Amino acid sequence: MPTYYKIHRKEIGMVIGLLLSVVCFITNPFTLSHHANQVLSVAFLMIIWWIFETVPMAVTALIPLVLFPAFGISSIKGVAQSYADPIVFLFMGGFFIAIAIEKWNLHKRIALGIIRITGTNGNRIILGFIMATGLLSLWLSNTATTMMMYPLAVSVIQVVQNHNKNEKNTQNFSLALLLSIAYASNFALGTVIATPPNVAYVGYIKDRFNYTISFSDWMVLFLPLTLILLLMLYSVLVKIIHPNNIQHNNEASDTIKKSQHQLGKISRPEARVLLIFIFTVLLWISKDLVNKWQNFITLDDTVVALLSAVLLFIIPSGNKKKNRKPERLLIWRDTQKMAWDILLLFGGGIALANALEASQLANELANGLAYITTGNLLLVIIIICAISIFLSEVISNLALVMILSPVVTSLALSLHIDPLLLGIPMTLSASCSSMLPMGTPPNAIIFARGNIKIQTMMKTGFVLNVICVIIISLVCWYFIPMMPGMRL
Repeated sequence: MPTYYKIHRKEIGMVIGLLLSVVCFITNPFTLSHHANQVLSVAFLMIIWWIFETVPMAVTALIPLVLFPAFGISSIKGVAQSYADPIVFLFMGGFFIAIAIEKWNLHKRIALGIIRITGTNGNRIILGFIMATGLLSLWLSNTATTMMMYPLAVSVIQVVQNHNKNEKNTQNFSLALLLSIAYASNFALGTVIATPPNVAYVGYIKDRFNYTISFSDWMVLFLPLTLILLLMLYSVLVKIIHPNNIQHNNEASDTIKKSQHQLGKISRPEARVLLIFIFTVLLWISKDLVNKWQNFITLDDTVVALLSAVLLFIIPSGNKKKNRKPERLLIWRDTQKMAWDILLLFGGGIALANALEASQLANELANGLAYITTGNLLLVIIIICAISIFLSEVISNLALVMILSPVVTSLALSLHIDPLLLGIPMTLSASCSSMLPMGTPPNAIIFARGNIKIQTMMKTGFVLNVICVIIISLVCWYFIPMMPGMRL
C-alpha cells in the first residue's frame, strides 16, 4: 500500500481535490452564501492539489484565472491584476540580484570566508555553515542557498570521515551538518525578501490596509530573531540530538583553503555585483530617509529591487575575453535560472486571498477559529504559530500564508487587536517547518541528496518546530508592540 500510494500520489490527490471541491459546491456543508461557497470550493481544489503536488504548483496557481471568471467570482481583468502585484516584481528584482551573485561566484567567496574564520573543529564547522547559510539566505532564495552550500558540506564531510575512525561521531557530524544547511536556510527571517512568505505577507498588508512595513523596521526586529534561531539550531543539533566529538582537523582546513585559493582574488564582475548588492541593501534600509529629504523621486522596496536589476543588465562585467564583445553583469540568457514558477505562485496566492476577502469567507473562518482561542494574547499567538508551522509541513509555506493572511487578519479584528500581532508570527512560523521533506525546498533537497531517514528528520524537526513556536511567539508578543513601524 505505501508503494502504491507513492507511485499514484499525484493521481490520488487529483481525485480527492476534485471530489472535495464538487461536494462542497453542490452541498454547501457550511451553509455559506452562494458566492462564499464558490470561493471555498475553488480553495479546496487548490489546497489539495498544492498538498499532493498533483500538477506543478505554478499550474495550480493559474486556476483562479480559469475558474473565477467562469463562475462569476471575479472578472478576468480583476484576477489578472493579482499576478502583476508590486510584491511579485519585488521578488523578481531579488531573483535577478541572486542570479548575478551566483553567476560570478560571489556567494562561494562569502561562505568560504565565514567558514575559514570558524575553524575545522566539528562543532565549529557546523556553526560556520549555519552562520554562512543564514547570512546568504537573508538575501538569496533559501533553495539557491541550500543548493550552493550542499556540495561544500559534502566535500568537508568526506575529509572528516576519512580522518575519524569513530563511526558514531562522523555519522552525527554528517547528519547535523546536512540538516543545519536546510534549517538555517529556513530560519533566516531577518529581511523582507529572505523568504517568499515574508514578501507575500508584506504585500497583503499593503493591499489590505495601504500600509507598508519598511525593510529597515523588519530588519531591526527580525535580524536578532534570526540570530537567536540560528544559535538555537546549533545548540539543539550539536549538544542535544546529534552530538559529535570531532576535534580540529588540518585536512578539513586545507580543503576550505584550497577552495578559497581556487577562487583567487576578487574579480571585476564580483566586485561590481558586490557594489550593486551593497547599494541595494543601503537603499532598502535608507529609502524612508531619502523620501523625506527630497520630493523629486519616491522610492519603495519594489522600485529599489527593479532599479538594481536593471543596472545588472546595463553595467559591463569587466570580464574581458578575446575576440568577444564585453559581457554585461547579467544577460537575458541568465534568466533561465529565474524561478518564474514562484512568481506565478505569488499571483495565484494573492488572487485566492483577495477572493477570500471579497466573499467574506475569511471572516467566517476567523469566527470559527475564535471559538478555540481565548482572550490571552500570548496564547492566541502560540496557537496561530503552531497551526502555521505544522500546516506548512504538508502545504507550500507561500500558499499557506496566502490562505491564512485574511483569516488571521479577520480574527485579529474580531478580537480587537492589531492584525500584525497575529499575521507576522504566522508568517515567520510558516518558514520554519522542519519535520518533513515537503515542508520547504531546502528540506527536500537535503533529504533527497543526503540519504537522511524520514524518522530522523521528523524527530529532529518536531523538536525544532516546538522551540520555534515558543521563540517566535514570545519575540512577537513582547517586541512588536514596541515598534512604531509595526503598528497598523
